[in-house]
Amino acid sequence: MTNEANPYAEGQAAQGRYGENGYEVVLIDEPSPGVRRIALNRPDKRNALNHQLRGELLHALEAGDADPKVKVMIVRGSGKCFSAGYDLGGGNVGQAYPFHTAGGDSQWPRHVVESWMRIWDLSKPVIAEVHGYCLAGGSELATGCDVVYAADDAQIGYPAVRFGVPDMQFHPWLLGMRKGMEMLLTGDSVSGTEAVQYGWATRSFPAEELEAATLVQAERIAAIPADILALNKRAVHRQMEAMGLRAGLRQGTEICTLATHQQSFKDFIAATQGGGKLTEALSQRDGEFGDYREDKGD
Repeated sequence: MTNEANPYAEGQAAQGRYGENGYEVVLIDEPSPGVRRIALNRPDKRNALNHQLRGELLHALEAGDADPKVKVMIVRGSGKCFSAGYDLGGGNVGQAYPFHTAGGDSQWPRHVVESWMRIWDLSKPVIAEVHGYCLAGGSELATGCDVVYAADDAQIGYPAVRFGVPDMQFHPWLLGMRKGMEMLLTGDSVSGTEAVQYGWATRSFPAEELEAATLVQAERIAAIPADILALNKRAVHRQMEAMGLRAGLRQGTEICTLATHQQSFKDFIAATQGGGKLTEALSQRDGEFGDYREDKGD
């Protein structure tokens, strides 16, 4: 089982079987022929990604990939945001990892990178529909999807770089060296509109139009034969892998792990321990930057 507030702790050996007997923290609907939507459904926790939520999401995506009626899937968030990131507030208590990852140092970053690359490896396209905050682990999840449609005013960021290093270091690949560097040095976010400009998101729309616009694009994808979709998805991914993306992400998990041995990281994790201390620690982390801590997000 997992440490209550520090997923980076070693020794996570157990494996959960989330989704096999139904779903508790994802919602599934099929708004159009060939289109399946999967909603993260922990709105009271800003869709913080605990083990159960990640496990149910992966199970639902893999079930859709095996369903001949499904041609494209959409991942979105219930409530005010897509996802505020991984659950550091005790949401993993009593929960096992969704699937086995080899143990030892760097197990956690390797595990979550493997999680989102499972989406990459599905045969069917997966769309991320991003609104509100899309932070840290939430941005990793969206990055693992094939297409990203974002609200103009969405906020995509990685505030955790203010005490550590990202698990999944996609920034230089999808935002370019200069902007990726700035985001990792400051923890500042970009809007949905800016995310399109830099190359992380595919398109952005006014927030009130995002759901309908995403569905229109999903229906266009669903008009293509599934066997051809699978090959064209793979064609793009294979070229990115030939340029080194997958190897780079794996190497990045080791740099992430180095951060967990730094005193600044240890001090932050220690400050989050105990009831009510996480919010205080996050407020101290972000206070001088003047972001993220308002009511609508992380």
